Amino acid sequence: MAEETRFPDGFLWGAATSAYQIEGSPLADGAGPSIWHRFTHTPGATRSGDTGDVACDHYHRWAADIELMRALGLNAYRLSLSWSRILPEGRGPVNPKGIDFYSRLIDTLLAAGIRPSVTLYHWDLPAALDDRGGWLNPDIARWFADYAAIAFRAFGDRVPMWATLNEPWVVVDAGYLHGVNAPGHRNVFEAPLAMHHLLRAHTAAVRLYRAGPWKGQIGLVVNIEPKEPATSSPEDTAAAERAHVYNNAWHLDPVFFGRYPDGMAEVFGEAWPAFDPESVAAIREPVDFVGVNYYTRRVVRHDDAALPPRATPVPNPRLVTMTTGWEVVPEALTRTMLWMRERYGSVPLYVTENGAAFADPPVTAGRLDDPLRVSYYRSHLLALRESMRQGVDVRGYFAWSLLDNLEWSSGFKLRFGLIAVDFATQERTIKASGEYYRQVIRTHGESLAAPLPTA
Repeated sequence: MAEETRFPDGFLWGAATSAYQIEGSPLADGAGPSIWHRFTHTPGATRSGDTGDVACDHYHRWAADIELMRALGLNAYRLSLSWSRILPEGRGPVNPKGIDFYSRLIDTLLAAGIRPSVTLYHWDLPAALDDRGGWLNPDIARWFADYAAIAFRAFGDRVPMWATLNEPWVVVDAGYLHGVNAPGHRNVFEAPLAMHHLLRAHTAAVRLYRAGPWKGQIGLVVNIEPKEPATSSPEDTAAAERAHVYNNAWHLDPVFFGRYPDGMAEVFGEAWPAFDPESVAAIREPVDFVGVNYYTRRVVRHDDAALPPRATPVPNPRLVTMTTGWEVVPEALTRTMLWMRERYGSVPLYVTENGAAFADPPVTAGRLDDPLRVSYYRSHLLALRESMRQGVDVRGYFAWSLLDNLEWSSGFKLRFGLIAVDFATQERTIKASGEYYRQVIRTHGESLAAPLPTA
């Protein structure tokens, strides 16, 4: 069994964060405001009015946080850059203190034997660019490429792995369709345009990177969520297919095939634009990898009253659920990775986010026991290993998240971290799940063969 659970040598074992969720000090040292700074300071936009003004104070505590990464045994760390920390207005003059912050962080990671995996855009668009239309402005592909060029020139000699965008689907669905995330728009006609310009920006950055002297990998990070019909009725079956195309293929098909998937007009109806086929075809550009963020699957039923894709989730009361309401379904991760290979071929894959939020108990005598999260990690790592056994080319795994952090509009209530953070004192405590992950890393996955102790 140990041989079956062992992961290959060279496999990346990491954890992930994003800039606005952990850094704090969003306006320090010449940084400009982002749409998330603006959004969290809008009354009623976030749970309890929580903001990223302090968050995990990683902007000041980054060196100690790297020591915690070392304690976990990580050989990789996925972070994002704050666009407005580097370019306060999104364009124009560079903020040297922003460059210096990330340069010191990257150098210290490398000195610790931890490979930095850098995401250019994890949702925190400079507010100044949002004032010019944000992702609805066709010029944003050029703005993004200009920003990417600055980042590549500053860090490309030391960063071996780049992602252009994190979860463009969430940017669009939550930020432009439902309005629960920044910039808080609720407009079905805007959503397809925002996605189109996100993908154009992705491609512009990939081509720029390939034209330069840098020798690393560049790819895209997406969230994949398998969809299943609540019943065998034609209506529910069609709803699940619409939800699948909308959530899983909309943002990947143009990158791989140069076209939007069949069914998008059915998803959006009159709000689906008549895109110029040449503009869509121009998005197609090979990537070195795809990062897959997986948390759960979704069972849906047809709902004509719902926004696109007119599908409403139907929870299963017999399943363990997180505090997010998401079901724990590890076998769906195996199906996700197999579907990625079946549809998009042999492109290397990384699991760039996977984790769970549960109601953690208080830290007691320096310890926090979180058995549900331990079980989640074990079952999902075994599911990932099964996909590899079936031939999927998986190169690494990044737990979400290194630290408890600001979970966007949900504030600080949702706790995903391997490491607990007391937001009043900023004290960090490695949870039992972090200790378990450290053991998995140390044994290259062989410890997954041992069953978890029962209470």
